[in-house]
Amino acid sequence: MNGILNVYKPKGLTSHDVVDVIRKKLNIRKVGHAGTLDPFAEGVLIIGLGHSTRLLEYFKDFKKRYYVKAILGLITETFDITGEVKEEKNCNKSAKEIIEAINSFKGKYLQVPPAYSAKKYKGKRLYKLAREGKIISLPPREVEIYNIENIKVNPPYFSFEVEVSTGTYIRSLCMDIGYKLSCGATAVELVRTNIGDFNIKNSINPFEKSREEILSHLMNPVKVLNLPKVVIYKDYVEKIFNGIQPTLEFVKEIINDFKKGNDVMLVCDEKLIAIAKAERNSSFFETLRKESRLRERIFSLKKVFKEAKF
Repeated sequence: MNGILNVYKPKGLTSHDVVDVIRKKLNIRKVGHAGTLDPFAEGVLIIGLGHSTRLLEYFKDFKKRYYVKAILGLITETFDITGEVKEEKNCNKSAKEIIEAINSFKGKYLQVPPAYSAKKYKGKRLYKLAREGKIISLPPREVEIYNIENIKVNPPYFSFEVEVSTGTYIRSLCMDIGYKLSCGATAVELVRTNIGDFNIKNSINPFEKSREEILSHLMNPVKVLNLPKVVIYKDYVEKIFNGIQPTLEFVKEIINDFKKGNDVMLVCDEKLIAIAKAERNSSFFETLRKESRLRERIFSLKKVFKEAKF
């Protein structure tokens, strides 16, 4: 059993709860997720089964899109409505001022991760440390807000849709908007609607689906992994399984161009054989062929998937 699932995580559950229910329904241990979604939030969570768990790192850097609703003048310890209220203020700002503050965060800025988050500090989740009374203040990190749209303001509430880089905390973004307006803000609703091309409209709720229904939505990683694809002759697949570094004579077809240093998928019959690092630009392969340098190594194997059946 192997593949990728576009899963809907309901509000109030952890990402690990989603992994657990899929393990039980499919009777498989090897299940993982790409990027944690907080219990307070709901929406898209990418799940890997079988040897596809080794590919989840390639999904983590996809752009993410969220819908968020927040309330001005309320500050909680978690930056969302589930946390203990720390401060309440009046926020007498106009709709125009609120919209201007929201839009001012477009682009790159330094953001401090919330103390109550799934981010790790010395191997332990921040929210676990916080519950023990150990509040860790991490240094700010650069994030990027690619786009903000569909802004709606109904004081003290505001909402918008936002597309962000990996590692961006929307709770922190709301709080930063509130700080800019001198009153703070707290997220009251948060929905992750997209991770790359994975859309909430096509996601499945594993808590409501049978084993057969879940398996019917399993996707071939070759179809959804955003890496250049190179087709390998079937006669050379076993050599790759045995750890032999691919040369040009292994290559049947280059589907996507790539640069030296890029990771690429090596596939055969639409099955993923390996992830490899390119040692040459794909544009140089024709020169190698003309010079009959077919046995020159062109890829370095990184991950080999011997589980592929032929």
